[in-house]
Amino acid sequence: MSVKNMNAGSGETSYANNSVLQKVVMTKTWRVLDETLKDMLTRDEYEFTKCMKIADLGCSSGPNTLLVISHIIEQLSENKHVPKQLEVFLNDLPDNDFNNLFKLMSTNTNTNTNTNTNTNTKNNIECYIYGAPGSFYGRLFPNNSLHFAFSSASIHWLSQIPQGLEKNNKQNIYITTTSPPQVFEAYSKQFERDFMTFLKLRGEEIRGGGRMVLGFLGRIAADPTSKDEFKTYTLLSETLSDMVAEGLVKEDHLHSFNIPMYAPSIQETEAAIQNEGSFNLDKMEGVLVPWDANEDYNNYDNMVSDKNNNTGSGKIVSNCVRAFVEPMLVVHFGSSINIDRVFDVYEKKMEEHLSVERSSYFIHVISLTRKT
Repeated sequence: MSVKNMNAGSGETSYANNSVLQKVVMTKTWRVLDETLKDMLTRDEYEFTKCMKIADLGCSSGPNTLLVISHIIEQLSENKHVPKQLEVFLNDLPDNDFNNLFKLMSTNTNTNTNTNTNTNTKNNIECYIYGAPGSFYGRLFPNNSLHFAFSSASIHWLSQIPQGLEKNNKQNIYITTTSPPQVFEAYSKQFERDFMTFLKLRGEEIRGGGRMVLGFLGRIAADPTSKDEFKTYTLLSETLSDMVAEGLVKEDHLHSFNIPMYAPSIQETEAAIQNEGSFNLDKMEGVLVPWDANEDYNNYDNMVSDKNNNTGSGKIVSNCVRAFVEPMLVVHFGSSINIDRVFDVYEKKMEEHLSVERSSYFIHVISLTRKT
């Protein structure tokens, strides 16, 4: 079974309280997002109706969702052609904690939203916000109904664990330098199918000339086995192997566990967009985000690597990974796995790794236009 919902609620291990990394990834899309919205609102041939309809695909349940809504409204309000009304559709899987999300909206005074009355009066823009549960690998909206779609830190999640992996990956839970070729092929083909399906469906839902901005995990190397760019999962594999050695986890369970995620290369992303054919690729950038990104994210562009100044970094990364991996581990390994023990060990391994090497994720940021 493939489980991709995040830890619910607002507790210590919840996604809501451990999603600063995703916040940094989101803010790294701002420049492309702002340019795309500005271009939409200034092109003479593109006329909005009274109501602009946008979708946040893979919104999850934390405060990041409030941030992106507020940012988009702010950008819209600063342009000459401002829509009078805005409909925002918040999409994620049905198991997403929408209750927590809308509670945050109803109590947060900085989001410029009021989900009780579904109105927003800042700069005379009325904003109506709705939940839209469902997989974005299926149809979500009527034909030609959206003007703009946005997604951050979501597209790299696959619709399912790639078929054919079985136990070929052994102790590895993702692609590493030791993974056999059939593992890479299975992951690559699953991503290609999923991403092209995503593009096709959004092509049906977004009107001609509409835009879409996506930010998602990628990789720098064309060959995923040439460098272990996702040692976050390698270290988790080692942690689970330690549990096997101690008799706390069954070896067969480890050998059949794989993460349903894929970080494509630039070439794979471009090829999928071109082959599917619904969108023109207007812009594609790559940015780096440190694994241990924290609330001081505005200073990361100017930071110099300091291997001796990583106190607490292991815990930051461990909590972040736990927020989205824990549900998968619980479903796959069952009640026998000691989650607290797993992430205590994982935190120590991560702290050791970051004391030697400062690691970053590579993020694709792309802007697309629906062909007319």
